Amino acid sequence: MEHTIAQRLEALGIILPTASEPAAKYMNYVKANGLLFVSGKAPSGNPKGKLGKEYTTREGYDFARLTGIEILAVVQAALGSLEPVKQVVKLQGFVNALPEFEEHHVVLNGCSDLMLDVFGEKGKSARSVFGAVSLRDNLPIIVDSIFEIED
Repeated sequence: MEHTIAQRLEALGIILPTASEPAAKYMNYVKANGLLFVSGKAPSGNPKGKLGKEYTTREGYDFARLTGIEILAVVQAALGSLEPVKQVVKLQGFVNALPEFEEHHVVLNGCSDLMLDVFGEKGKSARSVFGAVSLRDNLPIIVDSIFEIED
């Protein structure tokens, strides 16, 4: 018997928060042509600092996972549940890091691993990750995402 996404979340001990509001004048998400585009999200708790300075790669991984939970909260708010997600299409991460930091891909794995845990094979996505000299509010990571959804 296949488990629902809600059952997977429960098994993982994840309770989705209320979707966070946009930080400026933009929409949390846009639905278009069977896709859901989620604006850049950051980890809960308002952490501040750079990878390779204030935070380790492992802490960055944990922040990326928390960011994934924030993304899922927006998806749930947009769709009413996570069940209409057909595929995680793309994750794009921006890591606030020192110039010599080289483990951006390991950090973003925190979000990718969460999507796999929650959606199974549908959680495999294309992705990109970039090092950033700075991010808004000195956040350690921001991730934007695209989901294919049932019409």
